[in-house]
Amino acid sequence: MLRTVTAPTLTAPAMTDRAEERWLFARYQRHGDRAAQEALVNRFLPLARQLARRYANGIEPLDDLVQVASLGLLKAIDRFDPTRSTAFSSFAVPTILGELKRHFRDATWTVRPPRRLLELSLSVERASEPVRAVTGRAPSVADIAAQLGRSPAEVEEALQAAEARTAHSLDEPVAEGEPESRVPAQLIGCIDPGYERADARVMLQRLTSVLDDRAREMLRLRFEEDARQSDIAERVGCSTVHVSRTIRASLERLEAASAIGRAA
Repeated sequence: MLRTVTAPTLTAPAMTDRAEERWLFARYQRHGDRAAQEALVNRFLPLARQLARRYANGIEPLDDLVQVASLGLLKAIDRFDPTRSTAFSSFAVPTILGELKRHFRDATWTVRPPRRLLELSLSVERASEPVRAVTGRAPSVADIAAQLGRSPAEVEEALQAAEARTAHSLDEPVAEGEPESRVPAQLIGCIDPGYERADARVMLQRLTSVLDDRAREMLRLRFEEDARQSDIAERVGCSTVHVSRTIRASLERLEAASAIGRAA
């Protein structure tokens, strides 16, 4: 954090505050006088702190916001042209606010939504407190939409996007204070049977390779199409007894091949 320091080696001549400010800028920008820079920082650091407090929302520590605002102040000091008639404070405010907005946009989101939603969600946050102060209650979506001049659907979308700012642990209890409360990891996801079916299909193809085409067709008709042995016999062109023997022998061979595979 920037500290207020005294620059004993720098003594400004007697002049008005505005003239002294321009004298300090001239000393810093023309001669690289670090004491003049420190004096300018000390002079305008209260402005940076005030703007940081405006963006304090309980999510980001105020000290961090003051650091960001102070960085914006340094950038404003470097970029300001003292030969223009604009007061430095008028130039510095948008520069500092821009740095704070970039901080909230780039550094405080666990999952970053599109920039349009990100900036709108920040506007929704800032608009909520004035609405609460006027109405005395928690602002509704319609209240915030009227305050910002946006549609309720846009505000709803921004509120949903704001949920991406902070990530919660999957091991954090759903209901605080309840010892038996389940954690999100127990409530989301499921066992996908597709993986098991894929493994079984690969295993079956490998095992049935020990059978001839006719035996494989009999097994397919019996267990895939649930055909009766008489229907299989008619379709394959053999007796029912032959179908029964072939299916039984094929199952025994598959069982033996499976046992060999497990042993390997």
